[in-house]
Amino acid sequence: MTRISRPATREIIEDFAKEVRNRRLDTVKPSTWVINFRTDLQDGIERKVYRVPIEVLRFRKDNGRISSDVLDYEYRYGVLREDTQETQRILSEFLYQKDPEKTNALSRSIVHGGQREPAIVTCDGFLINGNRRRMVLERLHGEHPETEQFAYMACVILPGAEDEGGPPTLKEIEKLENRYQLQSDGKSEYYGFDRALSIKRKIDLGLSLEEQLRDDPRYAKADKKEIERAIKQAETDYLEPLKCVDRYLRQFGREGQYRTVSTGMSDHEGRWQALADYSRMHSRYLANPKRRLEYGIDETEVGTIEESAFDIIRLRTIPDMPKVHVIMRDLPKYCKTAGGKKEIMKIASEVDPLLPEGELYDDQGEPLDVATVEAKWQSRNKEAIIHRVKKASKVHESNRERETPMQLLDAAYKKLTHDDMDIASIAATDLKDARELASSIKVRADEIESEVFHLIKAKKKLLGE
Repeated sequence: MTRISRPATREIIEDFAKEVRNRRLDTVKPSTWVINFRTDLQDGIERKVYRVPIEVLRFRKDNGRISSDVLDYEYRYGVLREDTQETQRILSEFLYQKDPEKTNALSRSIVHGGQREPAIVTCDGFLINGNRRRMVLERLHGEHPETEQFAYMACVILPGAEDEGGPPTLKEIEKLENRYQLQSDGKSEYYGFDRALSIKRKIDLGLSLEEQLRDDPRYAKADKKEIERAIKQAETDYLEPLKCVDRYLRQFGREGQYRTVSTGMSDHEGRWQALADYSRMHSRYLANPKRRLEYGIDETEVGTIEESAFDIIRLRTIPDMPKVHVIMRDLPKYCKTAGGKKEIMKIASEVDPLLPEGELYDDQGEPLDVATVEAKWQSRNKEAIIHRVKKASKVHESNRERETPMQLLDAAYKKLTHDDMDIASIAATDLKDARELASSIKVRADEIESEVFHLIKAKKKLLGE
């Protein structure tokens, strides 16, 4: 018989909670605020806002914005303890490096306009909403120690063990963070990779994907069909690519080392987008028996093609070729010809995912850092990868059948009216590009229609009609 258990709650550090109680000030305007916690918003419950010294406010390692950094660090160096100064320093640096440009913009905003809304913290001072503001204020206070406004944060403090309703459960904390992330107003959006890891962690804590999406104003009142479509889209955009990330890391013996995939929005060479595009391509083609048959790909070849694809993604750049994420989209075309597929699959046989053991250490026998290992692997394998990808591309181009204008028009129309042309399924990250493409298609279609019209007129004039 299954016993009834209480929802898991995070352990409150009493010394920290006492310090927060003793040092908070009742001098904030407005003095109360309605937050999206439990049923506060629906019931109009106002909670007290306090001025709290920034030194008693601490970062949580479970902040979704830095999920990949924390997981990677803990895999390499061990568990981060939030109650230590060193961990707080590390988390602060993760937050800054995640998106320096937007962090600097937030800094300027705080200097000129102050805080727009209070942060939300646990009773012992751990931030749920307001982590970046706390990090920015700490930096500003270091630069301007005489300016008191940078030494405090306006905060709503969540209930403790002795307060009405009791402290939040772990699930409530995740839900609260999710609500504010999805309902952000000008805040730095989570990078797609960290968003994916955050979604997965919330699912593991019992917060279903549907519950998470319902916190998004777009889906709060969605009907069954709409929410099912949103769930499918979130799986396509985040959860399925995350599975590819884990397979990618496993191939190179780097399980859990998420920062080798990408460090954030400022990491222009990050591999997340390429892996996300590979994931969509994998679902549409490699995992689809009908498409595999159409493209002449045997099920037994899928694993080798994936290994080659991951090698290409790890290299990051193919000179005189499209960006790697575009190559991932085009991979089925390269594999559609026997020659092109053969070249792609040769990559897996010619490239060793791991460097020889002796090349992983310096002259003193110390392990090389990740960046150095990466550079050595790329230097060792780039010639083979570049040669095979370019050869596959040439094979594809040389085998393209020369088509008449009518055949091209007919093919274009069939593609635009294809059953798979479900606009609602376009990834959120691709919507801007999709609109630009649609606009370009419209312009070109109008040009073609005009050219055909004038040709018809010219022909009639020639025939004297």
